[in-house]
Amino acid sequence: MTLPGPPPTPLGQLVRAEDRLSFVYLERCTVHRDQNALTAQSERGVVHLPAATLGAVLLGPGTRVTHQAMMLLADSAATAVWVGESGVRYYAHGRGLSTSSSFVEAQARLVSNQSSRLRVARQMYALRFPDEDVSTLTMQQLRGREGARVRRAYRRWADELGVEWVRRDYDAGDFDASDPLNQALSAATTCLYGMVHGVVVALGCSPALGFIHTGHSRSFVFDIADLYKVEVAVPVAFRVVADAEDGADIGGETRRRMRDAFYNGQLMGRCVRDIRRLLLGPEDPIVELDFDLVRLWDGAERDVAAGVSYGGEVDPGW
Repeated sequence: MTLPGPPPTPLGQLVRAEDRLSFVYLERCTVHRDQNALTAQSERGVVHLPAATLGAVLLGPGTRVTHQAMMLLADSAATAVWVGESGVRYYAHGRGLSTSSSFVEAQARLVSNQSSRLRVARQMYALRFPDEDVSTLTMQQLRGREGARVRRAYRRWADELGVEWVRRDYDAGDFDASDPLNQALSAATTCLYGMVHGVVVALGCSPALGFIHTGHSRSFVFDIADLYKVEVAVPVAFRVVADAEDGADIGGETRRRMRDAFYNGQLMGRCVRDIRRLLLGPEDPIVELDFDLVRLWDGAERDVAAGVSYGGEVDPGW
């Protein structure tokens, strides 16, 4: 039987996750499809977006998405993430790029063993402290060093840019209740979470299986995002506030600068490489994501091909 509509694009022809644009945030518009482009239409006009090169589409308040648009996103393996006002809340996401379970199996195996979980957690901290040996530090000691590092970063950028800094203080349910600097930090952090979430699900990892964070549906997203927060999100937020004039759109300007930081710093590709190394080893292995292969577990560490009748192996007494 021939199914109606265009056939899905073979996975091998899709743009790799690390080569895609980081994210596009849309609000108060209708998202539709024009051939192989995603369109966003509002009272100001229509914008065309190349679906095959998108990593994640952040759908904010006031967006309406057509069935054809979601078909195109699914065909392009672009992740759709439904978010709140200014992108500061996460609600749900769509499918990812990979059909392979290599990453999630490695992730589940590592996080389920205390020794390997501690090893990966230390590797995550080692990426933040490249000039220090953290291989023997406890989780309590690592948390203390990380807290001090973040506080130093806040103070450094405040002093360098002449921005008044008191403390991190925000209401997740009320973006406008915070001062401009905390608004910028919230918006920058949420953009970072959105980009990282897109990479995590595109690779087929579980957002919930964190090594440092735990108990949340996005624990692994927070783990990976924290690798780049001080380096990317914090300076962007402080610069936005330092450059802002009265009445400036802090959230919008922060999102645009985060987009540019992701692109100019090639952060999506770096994120993919870091996840590969953490889960699959230091040799930076290349895992093929462009196949649709199902196998059957055969006990221990063995597996066999699926789609084969194994009736001859059944006990004749059955």
